Amino acid sequence: MIEKPHAPSAERNREPILAELRALFADRQRVLEIGSGTGQHAVFFAAALPHLVWQCSDRTENLPGIRLWLAEAGLANTPAPLALDVLHDPWPSHRYDAVFSANTLHIMPWHAVEAVFAGLPDVLEPGAKVAIYGPFHRNGMATSEGNAAFDAKLRAEHPHMGLRDAEAVDALAQAAGLSLIADIAMPANNALRVWRFHRSQL
Repeated sequence: MIEKPHAPSAERNREPILAELRALFADRQRVLEIGSGTGQHAVFFAAALPHLVWQCSDRTENLPGIRLWLAEAGLANTPAPLALDVLHDPWPSHRYDAVFSANTLHIMPWHAVEAVFAGLPDVLEPGAKVAIYGPFHRNGMATSEGNAAFDAKLRAEHPHMGLRDAEAVDALAQAAGLSLIADIAMPANNALRVWRFHRSQL
């Protein structure tokens, strides 16, 4: 029997994130969440923002746990989660006017972060917003002692992990046709960084 997963960090950060998404996604309709993890964010945000269709996605091994959260919530605006390993799986065939991801970039290898941004143009509608939450370095430097310690811990345990430099991520976004429109300071030295897709689809 599958046990429903639980991430304490999702409980801690969901209210501050929701406070920002209410405005950022007020005019959105379809959100693709990349790396939905346990599914806790999805059910919380989808319940609070019923005008959105909130599409979960994650690697195949994480989908059973997400399905448990979605089934328990029983929301009409959370379709079945999609399998999406950005390094191996095909991206969804649908287009979305918003993308959300939380605490993913620092646990992916850098070439997977590159793959995320390289794949986004295939699923974004013109004018779509991409909102990514998590800790970032700035100009190659940690923004706090806590973030420096977290980065060192990640790299010691898993050399492919680590906090990403905001400017390096912005370069990937720009190459994908995205422009930074908001850089919102969040609790615990995190940030919610938001880009808008401006490149026309060919």
